[in-house]
Amino acid sequence: MRLLTFVRFLREITKEGPADLDWIQKQGLLAVKLTQIFALRPDMLGVEKCRQLQKMYRGASTIPNEDFSNILKEKAPQNFHNSIDSLDELPLAAASVGQVHRGRLKTGEEVVVKVVKADHKKRFQRDVKRLIRLMRVSIAFSPKLRKVGNPISLLRHVEDYTTRELDLRNEIKGGAELKSIQERLHNSFPMTRLRFPKYYPELSNEYVLVSEFVRGKTLEESITEQDLDWKYLIGLFRIHGAYMFGVGTFHGDLHPGNCIIDENGDFVFIDNGAICESPKHVSLPLFRFFESLSKRDMDGAFEALLGLAGERPSENKVTRFKNKMSEIYSDFGDKSVGEQSLTDLMMKTVRAAVEEAGADFGEEGFPIIRSLMYMDGLVLRTHPDVKLIVEMGPSLKEFREGLGLE
Repeated sequence: MRLLTFVRFLREITKEGPADLDWIQKQGLLAVKLTQIFALRPDMLGVEKCRQLQKMYRGASTIPNEDFSNILKEKAPQNFHNSIDSLDELPLAAASVGQVHRGRLKTGEEVVVKVVKADHKKRFQRDVKRLIRLMRVSIAFSPKLRKVGNPISLLRHVEDYTTRELDLRNEIKGGAELKSIQERLHNSFPMTRLRFPKYYPELSNEYVLVSEFVRGKTLEESITEQDLDWKYLIGLFRIHGAYMFGVGTFHGDLHPGNCIIDENGDFVFIDNGAICESPKHVSLPLFRFFESLSKRDMDGAFEALLGLAGERPSENKVTRFKNKMSEIYSDFGDKSVGEQSLTDLMMKTVRAAVEEAGADFGEEGFPIIRSLMYMDGLVLRTHPDVKLIVEMGPSLKEFREGLGLE
C-alpha cells in the first residue's frame, strides 16, 4: 500500500458519513483486513460508522462465475471432481479471503465449498512490506508507538493470521486443534454449546475446502435480527474466554461472521485457519486484571498489569501508574458498555501501563486485545445497558477453578 493510497484509506475510515467500501475492496486484502479492525473501534469512529465497516466481515465482493469455475478446474483435487454431485453457482457468502458455495456430495451429504480468491498472497505481502516501511518512519519520529499500539506489531499480526488463512488446509488443522482442546477439558471445563463443522480433507487442498453445511445463521445475522438473549451470549464469552485466558490457544478472528448458531442453538466456529497463541506471561496477568475488575478490586487489577513489565518498576513509577489508572477507572462499574466502551478503556489502559509502568504488551498481547474488542462490539450492538466485566465475574471464577489458574 503506497503512501497516498494509505492516506486516502485513512480518510475513508475516519471521515463523517459512510466509507466507500467498493474503493477499499479494490485496494486489496490488506485494506480489507485493516477495515475489519477499525470496525471494532466505536470509541474512535462512532457506532454507525463501525456498523457500516462491519459489512466487510461477510459482504466482500465475489469471484465472477467464470473465474470460480476455473479455480475449481485448475486447483481442486481430483477426488473433489469425482465426489461432487451438484454445486450452486451463486455464492452463499463472500469474505475477504474467499467465498463459499453450497453443494451436495454424491453420497447425499450437504456441504459448502470454499475457494481462495486468485492472486491474493503476492499482492497482500507486497502491501504489508510497503506499509511497514511507512510505519518505521512514523516510529522514528514517535518511539513510544513501538510499545503503545505498535503499528508494526499490528501489521505483523495481520500478516501472520491472513497468510495462514490463505492456505485452507490450516482451517482443517485449526478446527482439529480447538476441538482437541475442547475434548481434553471436557471433565474440568465442559463446553457443551460449542462444536466445529465436519471437514473433508480428502476433497480439500490449499485452494479449495469442503466442509459440512451448517444449518443456522451467523452471529452477525442474529445481531441484525436482535434475537440474542444476554445469558445466551455470555455463554459464547465463557467459551472464547476459556480458550484465551485458560489455554492460551484460541480462534484469532472470531468476529460475528465467523460464528454460526445452528438449529440446536450451539455455537459453531468456522474459518478456523487463524489460530493464535498467547503465552502465560501475557494471558495470566490479563486474566488477573479482569478478575479483579469484576470484583471492583482496583488495586488488585492495577497490580496484575504490573506483571507485564517483567521486573517491578520503581515505587515512583508504580505510584504514577496507579494514579493514572485511578483516573481512567474512576467511575468503572457504575457505567454500562453503552456509556463506557471497554475498547476505549483498554486502549487507555495499554497506554498507561506502557508509559507509566514500562509494561510491554508486544505482539503476543494484540490478539487478546482484538478479541476483547470483538466482545465489546457485540455487547455494544446487542445489550448496551450491560456492565460487561462485572457480568463476566462468574465465568472468570470458573476459569480459575476449572482451568487451573489458581
